[in-house]
Amino acid sequence: MSTSKLFLGPRLRRLRRDREMSQTDMAISLGISPSYLNHLERNQRPVTAALLLKLADSYEIDVRSFASGGGARTGPDELGEIFSDALLNDLDVPRYELAELAHNVPAVADAIARLYAALKEAGRNPSIASAGDVRALVTPENWVRDYIQQHRNHYPELEACAETLGGALSDPLSMSEPMRRRLKEAWGIAARVVPQDELGNISQLYDSDRRQFLISSQLRAENRTFALAYQLALVEFAQVLDRMVAEAAPPDDGVAQLLHMSLANYAAGAIMMPYGRFLKACEEMRYSIDRLCGEFGANVEQVAHRFTTMGRPGARGVPFFMLRVDPAGNISKRYAGDQFPFSRFGGTCPRWNLHAAFQAAGQVVTQLIETPDGHRYFTVARTIERPIKSDLSGGLLAIGLGCDIRHAHKLSCAEGYDLTNAPVTPVGPACAICPRLDCGYRATAPAGRMLAVDRLKKTISPYPFVPA
Repeated sequence: MSTSKLFLGPRLRRLRRDREMSQTDMAISLGISPSYLNHLERNQRPVTAALLLKLADSYEIDVRSFASGGGARTGPDELGEIFSDALLNDLDVPRYELAELAHNVPAVADAIARLYAALKEAGRNPSIASAGDVRALVTPENWVRDYIQQHRNHYPELEACAETLGGALSDPLSMSEPMRRRLKEAWGIAARVVPQDELGNISQLYDSDRRQFLISSQLRAENRTFALAYQLALVEFAQVLDRMVAEAAPPDDGVAQLLHMSLANYAAGAIMMPYGRFLKACEEMRYSIDRLCGEFGANVEQVAHRFTTMGRPGARGVPFFMLRVDPAGNISKRYAGDQFPFSRFGGTCPRWNLHAAFQAAGQVVTQLIETPDGHRYFTVARTIERPIKSDLSGGLLAIGLGCDIRHAHKLSCAEGYDLTNAPVTPVGPACAICPRLDCGYRATAPAGRMLAVDRLKKTISPYPFVPA
């Protein structure tokens, strides 16, 4: 560990507030005085190595990530992407200032990110911008995505409820039948599979008047099971979900509905794969997705998504990040149980072989990657089918999973890898902020950097530039 002094006041204060603790409560848990903690939070005292280890032990945090500012909702890479915009890049804000902003005043960094997202949305939808209500410029998916990431995609109350219910409904043959019976016997809701023609463009529908839950016949088997779990979550955990949505204070009803759906989806996955049993199976099966799919009657996407939620203090799983993309590169899911430099406003690095999965449909594609800060990740990509069989639902999607290389030895798909000496692919964030010089995949010139183009010679990179 570096011998330089660590002033981590804002991160320590955010950790305490995220845990809804007073300074006195946290001080007692760390064995220090409240006044000393107050000095630490105000950066009047450095955090010692011993105290950092106490924080890791008491609050299940990753020491390296916490000390480096990992886990911030809006990190230096995201700010770099914002300040690379043509509107701002002439300011030449150095990265160290962006890092200080993200680490020391994270709420301000979040506000800048929200304003920039609204600005981008205003450009796409001028009519909304002229309507006068600026809150309409915060797109529902971005608001919900930020909220989920703020909570590290882990909700202890939902986990506790789902583990109790899922354990009671567990069946070695299939959870579908126990869940169908539970809906009928406890809630008077009859679940039926009906032809897609009866539902139009809807894949599942709860008819409250007739107390019927209708599931499309074109949904794949695992998605029918998930549909039952979702409807069960809506009725079993109604009060919990309503309270969580109210506490989140979404800006409008549309965002509230989307958040409610996202939380119910989370609960459905937790019902199908109860935390304790799922974590035990993950460790025994070395995170083999196919074996876990068979064990829990789930599909690849459901298991992959569940991986990112395993953040229970004292019983954490491997912290994965996950992306879901279509062949055009549109990102429709983005979750992280660990820090990863996603491009918030763009796509993925073309050197990450996530898209190679489309050329190897059904196969597992693995890769070791290294980000510009020197962090290495073991990644897995594979294609998945869309949930519903329909000519209108499009083709395949791809799932990308990854974790810090420190955890790769726990994964069955990493067996046989020489994780120390295997080839590593350098990747980066969005091209406009990527600091890598010699990259033949660069699609845009780096923002705020002087180009080093010489008409008498051509370089591998189409946009060579002068290093900072």
